[in-house]
Amino acid sequence: MSHAIRRASELALDETTVTALRAALKTTADEVVQAIIDEVPSYANALSGSMGGTIRRAVRTALGHYLDLASGNATGGDGGDAAYELGRGEVRDGRSMDALLSAYRVGARVAWRCLAAGAVPAGLPAAEVAKFAELTFAYIDELSAASAAGHADELAAQGRAHERHLEQLARDVLAGASPDVLLASAQRAGWQAPVTLTAVLLPAAQARPAYRALDPSTLVLDDLPDATGVLLVPDADRSHLLRQLTDRTAVVGPARPWTRASASYARAARARSLSSDIRDTEDHLPELVLSADADAFADLRARALAPLRTLPDATARRLEETLRAWLLHQGRRDEVAAALFVHPQTVRYRMSQLRELFPDLASPHRVLELTLAVGLRVS
Repeated sequence: MSHAIRRASELALDETTVTALRAALKTTADEVVQAIIDEVPSYANALSGSMGGTIRRAVRTALGHYLDLASGNATGGDGGDAAYELGRGEVRDGRSMDALLSAYRVGARVAWRCLAAGAVPAGLPAAEVAKFAELTFAYIDELSAASAAGHADELAAQGRAHERHLEQLARDVLAGASPDVLLASAQRAGWQAPVTLTAVLLPAAQARPAYRALDPSTLVLDDLPDATGVLLVPDADRSHLLRQLTDRTAVVGPARPWTRASASYARAARARSLSSDIRDTEDHLPELVLSADADAFADLRARALAPLRTLPDATARRLEETLRAWLLHQGRRDEVAAALFVHPQTVRYRMSQLRELFPDLASPHRVLELTLAVGLRVS
């Protein structure tokens, strides 16, 4: 309140004037409140009923403090603190700072008119009236500034709290928390639950820039281990999402019901561990299935391809590639030959060798086992 205090030091109202003004405080406060109701639509309902009585008392208190200031009996601190808290309260009540500033302007005008009407008859010299006006509006300006600071601080605090709640929700989703925990976490964050979430893994430094181009309801974390970031995109159009991530080093998991989106994250993480070239996990489902249990896959290969271990390594590799092409092309010799860049007669010869090594090659069970065993090229 430094500016108002400086103005007050130039104006010391005598006891007669102060007494006359204090007698008019209740009427002045009522007129201020009524003018705000009439002229500032945001307060039409807020100042009615019991709330109106509370506000009237607050206005009387502010006016009383103002008179203390004008008479040289106050430092101005209490008024500034109250105005600061009023600004914070406006955020909690969902009103903008514009509404409060309008109320201050209306209140200053009406308060000045009422106080001046009481001060002049009480004997305030004409030369002091101008100083009285300057003090009035300096006081209101500083109250406005204190409220604006409170409003801004509360917005920032609520923004930080909101971000923390959203981050906790994302962590709960990735941890596979129960639906009850997730629903409570979403409610705390004020987050509208979608039908599905799609997990996107990418370098932590790319998470926030990528997030800005996506649905604003996307959940984002950029502090996972190994400098990894994750986005949880609600109800994503997959092809559109992939296009948006074209320039990012991203792995996109499958869409999953939002309470089970940890499965999308787990698949994306496993895909990234398999290869740095995978972007869309949906394009690599066979590899993901066959690599789900590495030990089981190794055991399956060892058992299914045991007959090849009796051969020299080069021959075994050649026959395994032929067997793989034969299974994938369903025994169509010309297509197998084209895939291997050999003559069809070569395919016929190699298949004769394979039938000797695998007498039950026509068995459905043997075909299934061999298809799985050679489904991935193992280096």
